[in-house]
Amino acid sequence: YLKISKLALAFAIIHSKPPGKSSREYTEHLAKIVSGQDFGWKWKVEVLEAEVLRLRQELLLNKFCPRFCLEKNASAETLLDQESVNSTSYSSQLEDSGCDVSNDTAFDSLGITSDFHQSEHNVNISKRWLERVPPLNLCRTSKEQFLTAPVQFLQHLLEIRKLSEGGILQADFSELENDSFTICSSVSQLVDGLIVFYNSPKFPTSDFLTEAVCVLINLITDTKLSNHVLKKCFKKLEEFKKNLIQIILRKSSVNRFQALHSVSQTLVLLGRNNILRNSLISLLLSEVRQFAEQLLQAHQVQSVYDITQYENIFPLCMILEQLLQNETEKSNVSSSGYEGEEKVKFLKNLDQIILHLSDEFPLFSLYLWRVSVLLNSAQMQ
Repeated sequence: YLKISKLALAFAIIHSKPPGKSSREYTEHLAKIVSGQDFGWKWKVEVLEAEVLRLRQELLLNKFCPRFCLEKNASAETLLDQESVNSTSYSSQLEDSGCDVSNDTAFDSLGITSDFHQSEHNVNISKRWLERVPPLNLCRTSKEQFLTAPVQFLQHLLEIRKLSEGGILQADFSELENDSFTICSSVSQLVDGLIVFYNSPKFPTSDFLTEAVCVLINLITDTKLSNHVLKKCFKKLEEFKKNLIQIILRKSSVNRFQALHSVSQTLVLLGRNNILRNSLISLLLSEVRQFAEQLLQAHQVQSVYDITQYENIFPLCMILEQLLQNETEKSNVSSSGYEGEEKVKFLKNLDQIILHLSDEFPLFSLYLWRVSVLLNSAQMQ
């Protein structure tokens, strides 16, 4: 039947082709028209899927907090404009100097200088959050607006959790397993939006995007919600970490260091989660080891190496060292607590690699040695 259908279509195209055009040209013309129609339908499907997700979010929040509602026609412009105004103080970072001129205060709310996930929100602020109507814009005219819906849904969910823990609000999370699809879909949308931003970042970074990362980290560290989220979204979060690592390695723009700083801080925060930490350390060890072996090979045969990738490997080394150091301080022992196949591969022949690279690449060799010390600290003790 399929062969007959294809043959009939071919005859129909041949018989209906206009004069002056070959059958091939006419077929390509028809294919473009059909593909354009498919694109329009795909866009409509995306909009409808976003609307279905919005309704699921509204139903779930209404289940936990009956007075809560989401308004479809509300505009996200007010919130985004406010965040844009708040971020104007960082306009001095736009100089194309090629140097890392990022302002660490932009990431204070992410817990770089304080443990944000342990701080208690004021009850009045939490109540106001519940009373606010979170805007949702399906037009996706900007990367921030693409993140608006999942960020605000997850943020309100976290606020309801905190209010229920404090006894201010009665919310039943016992059947959360049955509703985890909506939460995981929102997490997936949030992660995809962050990847879009990190691939083509806009500076200065708005507080809204900083808040998006904050919401994701809060969600995966929440004792009630994280188990359900990580169970269903583990693969998505693993892909997220891999994508962030590749973004760091592949960045080649002149003034890329602000973007690398943002991605690095996000990876460090993800590494604070006990479940995600070991897999992230394994990924980092693998990338650093492979680069060290490639650099050694290039050095031995005196071939050209990628200077951009050499510069970009240092953020990965710093992330790796920080994760191992944090684990050491947290456990208050000399061991990093990490045991895995990548550790064995990393330490194998590492002394020889450091020996051969130390004269030509002293800083990179120093980082390799520092990481090896953290990995070997238990045996040394």
